[in-house]
Amino acid sequence: MSDGVELLADRYAPSGAVAGPVVLVRTPYGRDRQLALLYGAPFAARGLQVVLQSVRGTHGSGGLFEPFHHEKADGLATLSWLRDQPWCDGRIAMMGSSYLGFAQWAVAPYADPPLAALCPAITASEFTSSTYLGGGVGLRGAYEWGMTMAEPGRFRKRRHRRAMAGLPLASIGTASSYWQEVVAHDDPGDDFWAPVDHSAGVASVTAPVSMYTVWWDIFLLNQLRDVVALQEAGRRPRLTIGPGGHAELRGALAASRDAFEHLSRHLLGAPASPSEPAPASASERAPVRLWLQNADRWLDAERWPPPSTPVTWYFGSGELAREPVDQEPAVTFYDPADPTPTVGGPVIGRDAGAADNRAVEARADVLTYTSAPLESDLDLVGELSAVVRVRSEPGHADVFVRLCDVEPSGRSMSISDGFVRLRPGTPLDVPVPLRPTAYRVRRGHRLRLSVAGGAYPRFARNLGTGEPAATATRMVKARRETLGGSLTLPVH
Repeated sequence: MSDGVELLADRYAPSGAVAGPVVLVRTPYGRDRQLALLYGAPFAARGLQVVLQSVRGTHGSGGLFEPFHHEKADGLATLSWLRDQPWCDGRIAMMGSSYLGFAQWAVAPYADPPLAALCPAITASEFTSSTYLGGGVGLRGAYEWGMTMAEPGRFRKRRHRRAMAGLPLASIGTASSYWQEVVAHDDPGDDFWAPVDHSAGVASVTAPVSMYTVWWDIFLLNQLRDVVALQEAGRRPRLTIGPGGHAELRGALAASRDAFEHLSRHLLGAPASPSEPAPASASERAPVRLWLQNADRWLDAERWPPPSTPVTWYFGSGELAREPVDQEPAVTFYDPADPTPTVGGPVIGRDAGAADNRAVEARADVLTYTSAPLESDLDLVGELSAVVRVRSEPGHADVFVRLCDVEPSGRSMSISDGFVRLRPGTPLDVPVPLRPTAYRVRRGHRLRLSVAGGAYPRFARNLGTGEPAATATRMVKARRETLGGSLTLPVH
């Protein structure tokens, strides 16, 4: 690297390979086991040369691992080094999921000459807005990932779940410099994370891009913004959204297949021939392919978001209906000493995805609004949003909205959700963007919208004082008055 630090890498090459293109994978997770099986020997056996590199401060590479901060400079230095090697013909592509995808966006807008192709999966060009979604602090994701990286092999979920309840937030996770940065720089006006935000450069990337992600990924919103930025710049990125959550093996395998097909086409000059035909790896397909959840089939589209008809529903006094309903004020109390929990959703872990919300919905601090049984199947495909009419005293408060599919058995299964942090002076009508989806609600099922004052431990609880997250300890119970609102659904 430019400062003299040396990074370790493994090179996988086809037998008898001469100078050719190189696919670079930059990772903090090690170069053996799963990553080698996903991106190493199998790619080389099928004709692609791959270099797997451990980023600074990880798995034998020199320097200090400071998440996200060195990937631009180190990535560009690595590209320069690769082009100097006799086995590289100057063409370099990149691939990988999650942090490995961020490492691609950290160099793609700045690479000169440009990358030959790009396969960022289950990832985005910036992670900051996911960490502070809606203005809150993403407690579980940032803390657990930070501690996993700080104490590899020693992370124990049960012990850390207890630790997350500690206050102030800066007193927990002291082994993780990343977590300490997250809680120290949560103010919306703080520009600490600006150098690791590469979203402004996405539109300038001319390399062919293929993206794979899943509906319950923590970075879905950010990745779709990258897709839209490329589309608006006149590019034609390929997008596949499959089933599952961030860390599931099926998503990693599908992303690997997608990358192999894309890279074979652009580096080897021929379409791939996967042994297992799958929509994500088909040689001829629409630019956008979406898994329709609860219908078990794929939808094709030319762009994101796909065409849909926005339909407004209204909620109030326990009802969710197509026509405006009575909106008598409903009073609830949010107690940060007993924070409203959440289940499932876009988290890292086996509990990611759709989950039964009945236990949460039964709490006194959660309001629910339920529709009549549907007379026909309802396909929701695209972007969702809600407007909640809510007052809170004190003014520092959170609004968490979740849309569910209520089965005839009574199970209330997650479809989508959204989170917004309120501050004093927030207008009565609070817009809440919900996560995009492609989901079929079957005939005879009901829709249910729930409104709560938090979603712990996915988001750090709002203590009600407005004090800095890193040092706040004083808790104030909030009185909330909710007067219903509206829900806009994308009907396909």
